[in-house]
Amino acid sequence: MTGRLFAALLVLTLAFRFWLAAVFPITGDEAYFIWWGWKPDWGFYDHPPMIGWWLAALLQVGDAEWWLRLPVILQPALLALAVYGALPRLIQGLGEERRLWAAVLVLLAPVNVWNVFITTDTPLIYFSVGSGLAWIRACRDDAPRWYLAAGLLLAGAVLSKYFAAILGFAYLVDVLRRRRPGAWVGLAIAYACTLPALALMAWWNSGHCWPNYMFNFVNRHGDAGWSLKTPLLYAVTLVYVLGPPVLWLAWRNRRVTSADSSIPSALTTLAWLPFLLFAVLSLVKQIGLHWLLSFVPFVLIWLTLRLAPASLRRLGLFFAGFATLHIAAVLVVSRVPLETWQQTRLYDGIVLSFEHRALARELQPYGKDWVLAMDGYSNAVTLGYNLRQYVVVFGEASSHARHDDLATDFRALAGRNILILRKSAPNLDDYRRYFREVSTDSFEIRGARFWRVKGEGFDYPAYRDGVLAGVRQKYYALPGWLPQTACYMCDRYFPGDACHR
Repeated sequence: MTGRLFAALLVLTLAFRFWLAAVFPITGDEAYFIWWGWKPDWGFYDHPPMIGWWLAALLQVGDAEWWLRLPVILQPALLALAVYGALPRLIQGLGEERRLWAAVLVLLAPVNVWNVFITTDTPLIYFSVGSGLAWIRACRDDAPRWYLAAGLLLAGAVLSKYFAAILGFAYLVDVLRRRRPGAWVGLAIAYACTLPALALMAWWNSGHCWPNYMFNFVNRHGDAGWSLKTPLLYAVTLVYVLGPPVLWLAWRNRRVTSADSSIPSALTTLAWLPFLLFAVLSLVKQIGLHWLLSFVPFVLIWLTLRLAPASLRRLGLFFAGFATLHIAAVLVVSRVPLETWQQTRLYDGIVLSFEHRALARELQPYGKDWVLAMDGYSNAVTLGYNLRQYVVVFGEASSHARHDDLATDFRALAGRNILILRKSAPNLDDYRRYFREVSTDSFEIRGARFWRVKGEGFDYPAYRDGVLAGVRQKYYALPGWLPQTACYMCDRYFPGDACHR
């Protein structure tokens, strides 16, 4: 491995990622977060506000797909360069080739090859990896300034996603392992840096029905329970995310220390403790692939420092070959006709994303006098991004659709005409009680059929009693110990009746 070869891999992967980001349409999750950027706030329904702030800044320049995805397009390259630059300051006596291989493994980690989708994990990964590298440096030098840096970056992670708590817990475990008084002072410095971020989140949530708490700790866990399936899925996910040979090589070399380096205990903790915690959680909950990405670089650095040079080269070659397979697969899929996927259950959603211009033509006659809606948040925000207008979520939807509760005030829609676009045939009895008159028709785009439910004269009181009352009971049953200064759900629709169990 040479510097020129690393630079070539950097350029090639960046070129592929820029191309993929430009040609692949915005996904539902991305569109959801883009709407946060269009209407920035101190907080949002299901996650802390960082990605909304980043997108708000990017939207000041433009709203093209590749531009809004720029932070995640650049992420593998920037992380690889950060690892290459940081390692000599973290590990004494580290050779140049080993530094380069560590950077290459981070650059070519399987998900880093193709993931160009902007999510809450995008800032989380930047802040978590930066904080972790600063923590390792602080542990090596016992320097307060590096504990401060680790803490400030940890605060950024806290404002990105609640999984930052795992990184903070890893710092605590590392301090318990080292048993040094200076380490406790450093941990106190790092934790103190997060207090303003935590205070901001508590302040915003207390005035907005505590949606972050309700979503992350209550509403989204209806399917949780002991299972044999979820640990197996986690194991498969972990093997893929780290790279198929990594776990086997890590186990085989777990007691080996590289001849030209001294591996910090903090690195071992950051590399493996988060994945052990996810393994325990997988006994009752399915673990998302993206949950793991903040901690992958630490495992790859840890393994790079332990492998013999020949084994390290073979692993690097495997990563390069595996990356090539990913790129080839994406290029092949990009050339097949859209209709190839027509027999899959995802096809109507694919058409919704790729054929938004045709959808816009079908909806254009209703643009002036009708409020546009869909029955699920992912579809609504995807369509809204492509039309550059907000699309309401009509009906109860799911625990993932609830940011629309903040964005839409149904009192203001009383008497309006609402067009609900659906991907499945409607039962008009589900709509008649909420409108003076209801009709429906359908149209087809590239073999996918969509239905227009046209409700004239929206009956807000009926909708409040028939839908919003159930939403309140199902998703806003706040525990009494949470202090509330305001709650949009009850203050708007049920004044004088607080949202609590």
